[in-house]
Amino acid sequence: MLAVLAASCASETDFTSYVNLYSGTDGNGHCHPCATTPFGAIQVGPQTGNWAWEYCGGYQWKDTTVNGFSQNRINGTGSSEYGDLLMMPFTGELIRESYTSRFSKATEAAEPGFYACDLEDYGIRAEMTCTPHVAIHRYSSQEGPIRLMLDLQNAQIGSAERMYRRILDCDVDWSDGSHVRGYIHSKAWNDRVTYFDIEFSRPYTVAAELPLRDPREKIARKVLDFGDSQEPLMVKASVSISSIEGAGRNIAAELPGWDFDSVRQAASRSWNEHLGRIEIEGTETEKRIFYTAMYRLMMHPNDISDCGDDAFYSTLSLWDTYRAAHPLFTIITPEIVDDVVNSFMRYYNAQGFLPMWALGGTDNFGMIGNHSIPVIADAYLKGFRGFDAEALYAAMKRSVTEDHIKYDWAAYDSCGYFPDDVIKVESVSRTLECCYDDWCIAQMASALGHAEDTAFFNRRAGYWKNVFDREIGLMHPRNSRGEWQPDFDPFLVGHWKTGGAFTEGNSWQYTWHVQHDPEGLMEAMGGRDAFLTKLDSLFSITGELHGSGPVVDVSGLIGQYAHGNEPSHHVTYFYTLAGKPEKAADLIHEIWTSQYLDGPDGLSGNDDCGQMSAWYIFSAMGFYPVNPCGGTYVIGAPQLPEMTIHLPSGRDFRIIARGIGEGCTRVASVTLDGKPLDNWCISHRDILNGGELVFNMK
Repeated sequence: MLAVLAASCASETDFTSYVNLYSGTDGNGHCHPCATTPFGAIQVGPQTGNWAWEYCGGYQWKDTTVNGFSQNRINGTGSSEYGDLLMMPFTGELIRESYTSRFSKATEAAEPGFYACDLEDYGIRAEMTCTPHVAIHRYSSQEGPIRLMLDLQNAQIGSAERMYRRILDCDVDWSDGSHVRGYIHSKAWNDRVTYFDIEFSRPYTVAAELPLRDPREKIARKVLDFGDSQEPLMVKASVSISSIEGAGRNIAAELPGWDFDSVRQAASRSWNEHLGRIEIEGTETEKRIFYTAMYRLMMHPNDISDCGDDAFYSTLSLWDTYRAAHPLFTIITPEIVDDVVNSFMRYYNAQGFLPMWALGGTDNFGMIGNHSIPVIADAYLKGFRGFDAEALYAAMKRSVTEDHIKYDWAAYDSCGYFPDDVIKVESVSRTLECCYDDWCIAQMASALGHAEDTAFFNRRAGYWKNVFDREIGLMHPRNSRGEWQPDFDPFLVGHWKTGGAFTEGNSWQYTWHVQHDPEGLMEAMGGRDAFLTKLDSLFSITGELHGSGPVVDVSGLIGQYAHGNEPSHHVTYFYTLAGKPEKAADLIHEIWTSQYLDGPDGLSGNDDCGQMSAWYIFSAMGFYPVNPCGGTYVIGAPQLPEMTIHLPSGRDFRIIARGIGEGCTRVASVTLDGKPLDNWCISHRDILNGGELVFNMK
């Protein structure tokens, strides 16, 4: 019903025509052009490289050879996984030194729900599309019968050594002449079990088993022969976290036949409906960048449940996406919110605490904080009720008070911060991220009537003050005796791999990580004027970073502000809260125009499962969730002349920027439904009510 209502409001525009799947595939955007559906379990497409940080997405724009086509991928992250069930069609000799092939941009095609390229070495046109749970490949040849190399050992992993040893256990059945079925238990970034069913459009025989590349490999590559037919070879593939039967059920439910073109059209229609939930006015370039951001936003999280089962979402990069992606879902895709929150409970029941970075149905415990918590609290405070709030509240509370694999809370509560002589890595960042989670739990506790807990978590939410050094005006690590770290370098970038008190950032970047208490941060800095002076310094001081390794993650620098990494994303909007909205407007416009481009190098940092894109979309609207829990959005400056959000209720929320077409980028005044907006904030309810937000630009 939600989709029907949204579609009925949208125009007949083909929004998919504006999406550039190659954006972010060059440099460190770590994006890929695989075919997928909105929030679907499948991302089927080319693997052009592996075993390096630049190949976290499995593809680089500059590459001219392809290794094969895998069925799942992660988009825009700084770590790699998936890349399961790699297959490579070929013609000619069965046994060859390499099964890679050259391909060219002239024959490559990528659009929402579809990918294709010509394999020049084999004379094969490779095409792929998908339903939410099933990939379908079509291989057409002008140069003889098609064979297929199937590599089940493959994964998108940072080194060959890790790939060769990733499989702990497996079982593959090759006995059915039209299917390959089995499971693979692997451990790389995540410990996960992948069940699969691969079906072919005509019978095969195993023509060759290739030598192991390493003695630790558990599954040898196989070469499959399909006879002398010149007809296109088609392949269907589904994965499941539950069972081989579940993977087969997905195929039976979503793709019982072999109508490739109908599947492609259905994927395109689904994308068009989702993209059309926001309509914009702007230049052709602006439309391409905007709808590409919309597309990236809705590539994750992924519903990895089998057909007929309750939804179960994974690929939850919560340290990144709690900041803006999840608040944006509550506006434009509210139909997934309850299911996402219920999915958190499934992880909790399995491991005893809420998920941190979920992938393939398990948690890799990546990053810091526990940012399921703000997503749950935000949903509840905005009125979502499709989950057991008390059970989730109990899970939130237990996750931040009982020790587990990631946290020892004794030091946190005894010191009022994580001391750097006890917590050797990321002590300050952990303190700040946990403070924010505590504040979110306090809001949930208050809404549910738990007064004692409200007071407890509100007190812990103030622990950030204990690592703020008023003398230098920056966050500063200290030990369990209360002593500040000597010889402190505020430009030193920290990381869990290399040490330091910060996470993918330094003190200059993390000092502003007080999303829930900007007024308190202003007071700690000596008042509004001192706060503004310090904020000016953030954007103007040297762009030099100290350290090695994690520095590459800290990108998109304006001074020390790092837009290419998520902890900085709310900071420009602090100018509005400090009474200088014109400075916020100038910086937002600079970031919007310089760090989001229409090309392969279109991102200044990892997209991180849609968070970079969510910043772009919110900032285009003219507001942003500085505190991403509870539904208050701080005014910045709109970047497009007009936008319309088609709400599931059938209402529209229009955003109009009068004068922006004349080059004006600052806001003179704002009205909401004709009434002045004096507090420079709007609420979630304002948006859901529909109406008109008008910016008069200057």
